[in-house]
Amino acid sequence: MMHTRDSQHRSTNRPRNPPPATTKIARGLGWFSIALGVAEIVMPRTVARLCGMQENERLVQAYGLREIAVGIGILCARDPRPWLWARVAGDALDAGTLVTQVDSRDKQAVQRGDVALASVAAITALDVYTAQTWKPLSVDQQSAYDYSGRVGMPQSPDRMRGLARRDFKVPRDMRTPEALRPWPTAPQPGSTQPDAGPLTIA
Repeated sequence: MMHTRDSQHRSTNRPRNPPPATTKIARGLGWFSIALGVAEIVMPRTVARLCGMQENERLVQAYGLREIAVGIGILCARDPRPWLWARVAGDALDAGTLVTQVDSRDKQAVQRGDVALASVAAITALDVYTAQTWKPLSVDQQSAYDYSGRVGMPQSPDRMRGLARRDFKVPRDMRTPEALRPWPTAPQPGSTQPDAGPLTIA
């Protein structure tokens, strides 16, 4: 009874993966960070212009390096939650940069900045949702699977013992050739074994 309870307790503590939807979203955010980071490094002026920001290549490229590092961390880490929260912090930094770096004298720049700020807000909400949905594994859940209760047989060992010998027949090609079989011996006194008779070779 104690073994059964222990097995049931272990089965409830087996590792559980996050929901598939959360895993897909996290991987998508990782690839998005890498793609955005590459664009910011390769085309810093274009990215700044699309966001309505003043041209600051070094700042945009620095943000690109951050995005690539966070994206790689999300894709490679066993527990990407710290990297997801790093994305949230980066989103807050991006929002602050957009507010302070947009050229307020240019109406088109202000409009592009508003669109970029709304996009950052939507991405931030998705980052927060993914980081909160990704539940950490407990110590018991991080342990390996327990196979101690598995025997690999359909019935208990006591019932399975000897079943194979009941219906087992030695295959013909595995039998000892008749010419190599030992000579029959005379039955011992008091033995009920019938005399096998002389060996005849066909």
